[in-house]
Amino acid sequence: MSIRDDLTTTGVWYFTDGMAAGEAAEFAGRVESLGYSTLWLPDTVGRDPFAHIAWLGSQTTTLNFATGIANIFHRHPGPMKQVANTLGEQTGGRFMLGLGVSHGPMVAGLRGLDYSKPLTKMREYLAAMEAQPFAGQQPAEPVPVVLAALGPKMLELSVSDADGAHPYWTAPEHTHMARETIGPDGLLCVEQKVCLTTDAEAARAAALAQLSIYANLPNYRNNWKRMGFTEDEIEQRDQRFVDAVFVWGDEDRIRAGVQAHYDAGATHVCVQPVMPGGERALDMRVLELLAPNA
Repeated sequence: MSIRDDLTTTGVWYFTDGMAAGEAAEFAGRVESLGYSTLWLPDTVGRDPFAHIAWLGSQTTTLNFATGIANIFHRHPGPMKQVANTLGEQTGGRFMLGLGVSHGPMVAGLRGLDYSKPLTKMREYLAAMEAQPFAGQQPAEPVPVVLAALGPKMLELSVSDADGAHPYWTAPEHTHMARETIGPDGLLCVEQKVCLTTDAEAARAAALAQLSIYANLPNYRNNWKRMGFTEDEIEQRDQRFVDAVFVWGDEDRIRAGVQAHYDAGATHVCVQPVMPGGERALDMRVLELLAPNA
C-alpha cells in the first residue's frame, strides 16, 4: 500500500523535542501499534526533522512520516530534494515531504533571511527542486509533496505544483473551503488539536497555552480573520473563536470534531494531543481512545 492510500487513516502530529531519542522511538512505535498511519513532525528550532525521521523510520516498520512543515527558506531546493528522496528510499516509501514558507518572525526575525514574496518564493522553489539533479537510489514511488497552505493562492499552488495541502490551526469550515479550492483529487491533510477533558476551564487553559505560541504569527492570524473571526475575538481569545479551532470534550465530542474535517473533504486528519490545563506533556489517553485499531 502506498503512502497515499494510507492517508485515508488518521495520523498524529506532535513535537518530540522533549523526548530522548529512545523515548521518541518508543512513542513512534506506540503510534504505529495503535494503527495511526502517519506521524507528522515539525521543523522549528528543535531537532532536525529529517535526521529524526531517519532514526524513527529505522525503529518502525509500517508507520509513515511527514514534515509539518520543512521551511523552504532554510534549505536550498537541491538538498531538499536529496533528503526527501533519501528518506523515501530508506523508509521504503514511508515518507511525505511537507513544505512551507513558515512565518516572518521565524525567517526574517530569528534567522535574518529575506521573507519577501513568500508565494512567489514557493512557486520558484518547487520549480527549482524539480529541476535539481539526484544521482542516488530513487524511491520506488515519487515522494508526495504537500504545502502548508491556508489562503486561496497557496491552496491553488498546492495542487498546480505539488500533491496537495497541509492546513494547520483551522476548522472544518476552512477544510470545506480548501477542498473546493483544490478540487477532488489533491491531498488535503489537516492538523487538528484535541484535548480530552469535559472541564471547560481546563480545556480553554490548554487552548490559551497553545495560542500563546501561535496567535501573533501573521499567517495564522490572517487566516482566522478570513474564516470570519474578528481581530478582537482573536486578541481576546473569545470563546467562539477558541472552541471553533480547538476540539475538546469527551471521546464522542472529539471524534465528532475529527470526523467533521473528513465530512468537509479532508483526505487525512492528523490529531495533535494537548494536555488539559496547558501542561506541556504528552496525553496518550486521547491517542488511545481515537486509535484506528481501537
